[in-house]
Order: sequence, then C-alpha cells, then structure tokens
Amino acid sequence: MKIVYFTHSLASCWNHGNAHFLRGVLSELIARGHDVRVYAPENSWSLTNLVADHGPEGLDAYRAAYPELGSVSYPAEADVAEMVDGADLVLVHEWNEHRLVADIGVLRKRGAPWTLLFHDTHHRAVSEPEAMKAYDLSGYDGVLAFGETLSEVYRGWGWGGRVWTWHEAADIRRFHPPLVEQDRAGLVWVGNWGDGERTEELEDYLFRPAEAAGLPLDIYGVRYPAAAQATLKRYGIAYHGWAANAAAPGLFAGHLATVHVPRRYYATILPGIPTIRVFEALACGIPLVSAPWDDSEGLFRLNSDFLMVRSGDEMAAALRAMREDSELRASLVVSGLETILARHTCGHRVDELLAIVATLQNRAQQRDAA
Repeated sequence: MKIVYFTHSLASCWNHGNAHFLRGVLSELIARGHDVRVYAPENSWSLTNLVADHGPEGLDAYRAAYPELGSVSYPAEADVAEMVDGADLVLVHEWNEHRLVADIGVLRKRGAPWTLLFHDTHHRAVSEPEAMKAYDLSGYDGVLAFGETLSEVYRGWGWGGRVWTWHEAADIRRFHPPLVEQDRAGLVWVGNWGDGERTEELEDYLFRPAEAAGLPLDIYGVRYPAAAQATLKRYGIAYHGWAANAAAPGLFAGHLATVHVPRRYYATILPGIPTIRVFEALACGIPLVSAPWDDSEGLFRLNSDFLMVRSGDEMAAALRAMREDSELRASLVVSGLETILARHTCGHRVDELLAIVATLQNRAQQRDAA
C-alpha cells in the first residue's frame, strides 16, 4: 500500500510524544514493504523549538536511529491533492491545522479512492471539546483514538462503529533491554513539565517520595519554568533538560527504576490511557512504579508488570523496595517485558491498523454491491 501520514513533526520529539509512536509504526510499515510518505508543516512548533534550543545537531539522534524515515515539509499553500495522489491510505493526526484537515476530507468526499482516517492522541476532546469539534471530519472514513474512553467521546459525537481504539505501543527495534547490563543506580524520569497538568502530582508522587526513599533522581524533559527548576533544586534533583527520545533506552539502562506520573486528564476524566512512556519503559526492561490511574482496559497485569500506588507514602515505600529488593526488580522486568512483547509492540498496532483498513474496504465494497 501507499500510505500518507500528515503529522505535526516526525523529525522532532521536542514536547511531541506522538513522534515516538509514529516513528515506530512507520518503521514497521516500511519493513513490511509499504510505501510510506510523511508530511509535516513548515516551521512546526516542535521542530522550531528543538532547533532553537539545540541547533540542527538536535536532529542527529533521530537521523541516526531512524535512517529509513523521512518527511517532507510543506507550506500553507501546498497542493494537498498532489500530496495524496496515488495513496491507498491517508492518516491525519489531530495536531494539524483545521484547514488542512478539512481540505483532505473534501477530496475524499469528492470521490478520492483512498481510505481516510483521523488519528487522535491527545486529551483535547475533553479538555478543549469545542476546538476538536471545529475539525471538519465529515469526509473521513473513521477515527483512530488512543484509548477506549476517548473512543467513547467520539461515539457520543456520532461516530458509532467508525471509531477504533488504537493505543500507542513500544518500538522494540529501538526500545529493548540493554544487550549488556551495566551498573544501575537511582531513579530516572523522562517527561515534560506540562502546562500545569501534573504539577502537584509530580511533587507528591516523584520528588518527595524519591527524597524519602533516599534515591537520587535524574530528570530529562522540556518546558520546565524557573519555578519548576527551583523546586527540583530544592529536592536535590539533577535536571538535564531535553533528551532525544532515541536516547531514552540508554538512560533507562543506567537506573534502578522509573516512575509514571500521568497527566491529570488521564487519571480523571479520560482514564485508561497510559501514554507511550509506560510502553517504552517496560520494553526497555526497567522496573516501573506508577502513580494512580485506572487500567480500565486491562492492558497490563497490575502489580506484576509494574507497581501501582495510591499515595505518596505508598510511592516512597515502593521506591524503597525497588532499592532493596533485587528479586522484585527482576520479576517486574520479566513480567513487564513479557506483556509488551505479547500485546503492545508497534508490530501489533500495524496489524490492528491493517485490519481496520480491511474492515472499511469491505464495508465500501458491500455498499457498492448493494
């Protein structure tokens, strides 16, 4: 198949978590022989910030880790019809301009022969519903939502059987346990500060418990304002700034454990969505302790694949156990990796995507035959 994907950015993962999953899925599609084209807007916000912070060298890690991937930057006045010419499948990520989303839908409504899917990997359907409803999806064949609770939102908007839950997953070509074990020490957290969406949670479930457990903590991420950096300094936390996502397996490999602190929307009004860092960490064979969230879809084996705590005191106790109990750490590593390999790789997600496309094509053939 010829597959066209419209993303915010493929080259930059600066505060752009969807790039992680997208890279893995596209790599898998290419490995299976599909012709993949990726388009991203010129001067995208993520890429602009990455280059401003780190220069063109900030792209080196991505290019080295994903030599088979590439994307084309397009201007606002680009000819969308030319960009999708000859496609069999077109996917449009929700972090695109409303005009682009609508223009692609118009082509489909006018008889373009490809399957058209909208890909939503964010909480804006509940945090900014009017902004999401402003997207004209009338020409789209279906929606891919990265959690069942998000799918339910789209069903409430009238999508019925044309929305599919399509979780993120681990790219096991790059995210895997180290080939040679090294000394491990302390905790690592790879994550961005976020727009006030988990400020209290980070202090309650990461900074304070790490201090109480006597474990040094390394943090990598962006958008930490001066006040946040002052808080990290107060707790004696080592803040390293941005790290390319391709570097994350190496960062995990040097630490005893990591922690998952979901953003507030994923722990409250849009539960059940673990975001990609959980998949990536377990795939890398690092023990994980999570702040509360509701695994309503049974994606993991609770307290077998990772530990779940319900309070800061429980987190501190769990981190002490991580420090002292090597058998516990080893058990979590084995179990978590087993679940990833059985259910949550980018290969699994490609299988799901191709099955969804086949379903839509079969429906279209039945309509034509009727």
